[in-house]
Amino acid sequence: MWQFRRLSAAADTFFRAVAHATRLDEAEQAVAAMPASPYTRLFKEGITFFSEIRPGGLHRAPDRSQALTPTQLEALRMVLDSQVDAEHDQLGRFIPWLATFGSVSPLLGLLGTVLGVMDAFIGIATSGAGNIAAVAPGVAEALVTTVAGLAVAIPAVIAYNIFTARQNFIAAELEGFARELIVTLAREGHL
Repeated sequence: MWQFRRLSAAADTFFRAVAHATRLDEAEQAVAAMPASPYTRLFKEGITFFSEIRPGGLHRAPDRSQALTPTQLEALRMVLDSQVDAEHDQLGRFIPWLATFGSVSPLLGLLGTVLGVMDAFIGIATSGAGNIAAVAPGVAEALVTTVAGLAVAIPAVIAYNIFTARQNFIAAELEGFARELIVTLAREGHL
């Protein structure tokens, strides 16, 4: 939760700085002073790759004769897509634990219940008393593990779904920004 709140604040700061810049070279200067985030890393990766395939990068005057070839443009897209995928994976590095807790906890609770019921039946068999007063306490005690398992699983599954949705939202936002970066490069005459 803390990670996604921090990312939301970083996204707001990043998009505000980029929106105030009138050109990409101004945005590059603004982003250089920002702390690392998925947004700044994506921007820097795209601009760095662009500068490698077109010496001078954003600081060189736009020249249509120096336009990127279709292969270079596709390579730029691939670099941006690769960075988006890397950020998506980084965002979700702890999310599988929630899925594990959500799926294993009820099973552990069920295991405890089965073992508790077995104990109750063994107690009945050894004492010879089969009335409800003899069975109920053992079964009630056995169901505690089921409740404990569900108490862990339900919040874990809810958190998993919430965080997976946020992870996918940020990845979609990064994909949109990658496309916007290419469009802006073209609009400014760099492509």
